[in-house]
Parts: sequence; C-alpha cells; structure tokens
Amino acid sequence: MAKSFFDKLTGTMKTEKKISPDKVQHYEEDQEIDLSPKTSQAEWDEISQDKLEESEGQLAIDVYQTESDIIIKSTIAGVSSDDLDISITNDMVTVRGKRTKEEEVAPENYYYQECYWGPFSRSIILPVEINAEKAQASIKDGVLTIRLPKAEKMKTRKIKVETDIE
Repeated sequence: MAKSFFDKLTGTMKTEKKISPDKVQHYEEDQEIDLSPKTSQAEWDEISQDKLEESEGQLAIDVYQTESDIIIKSTIAGVSSDDLDISITNDMVTVRGKRTKEEEVAPENYYYQECYWGPFSRSIILPVEINAEKAQASIKDGVLTIRLPKAEKMKTRKIKVETDIE
C-alpha cells in the first residue's frame, strides 16, 4: 500500500490487514506470531520480551507550519538532552534517543507497565525544503521543540529577450 502525504509527514501508516485473535502482528517487521492456546504464558513472556528488546519505540509528534518555519513537537519526558540525537537534511528529520529507568523493578512487582523505556526513534519527511543550517531544538517541561526555518523560495525572474540587430 502506498503511503499518503500525511503518512509520510507523520511516519504513520494505516493498515487494513486483519489478523485473527490468536495472532499478534509486530508493527515494524509485519510478521505474525502464533499465540494459539498451545502457547504457554512463559513462551508468550519470552516472545514479548524478545520483541521489546529488538524494537525501538516511536515518538508521538505534532508537525505544523508557521509563515517562516516548520515546527515539530514531541513529548519526551525523562530524556536528557545528552541522550538525544537529531539529524536534519533538507527533506527529513530523524530524532533518536533513549529513555532509561532510574531503578530496576522485578517484572512480578508491576501492577501496570505502560511506559516505554529504551531506545526510540522517529523520522519525519518534511513537506517543504528547509534551511538545516539554521535549525534549532529545545526542551522545556518534557516537550521537545524543533524549529526548522523554511528555505527561501526561488523567485521567478522574467527577462526581456532583445533582438540582435546588425
């Protein structure tokens, strides 16, 4: 399925693939794992842990424009600026980082475990060309803001064709 402009911009992709209740689809590898009743809880825990260790989390982002800039915002609470790597080209931005736990808790002591800990990344294809040299990034109250100045548009200049008279 071809990605729409929105999918390219946000890095998401809608899927209409149906899978049966006894199967789980790993979103990055598009593979199915058999979870039929014959799969024990221990096997399921091992499969889940292996997949978590292999994969990176994906940042939730907002991307919008002002008259002069493209703005990308993402909540990255718990990540220091030293643990972030932002790569910018004229048409794409990639944010990579790692969220580390401050304390180790045994899995059996959790009631809920919904926060993502570990490496994450997100690549955003930009809708317009930007000036990567003037890009800025800042973190305030756990929100990463990347400001990307739009590239100056080439103005069309018309010239008059003169007739060469000899």
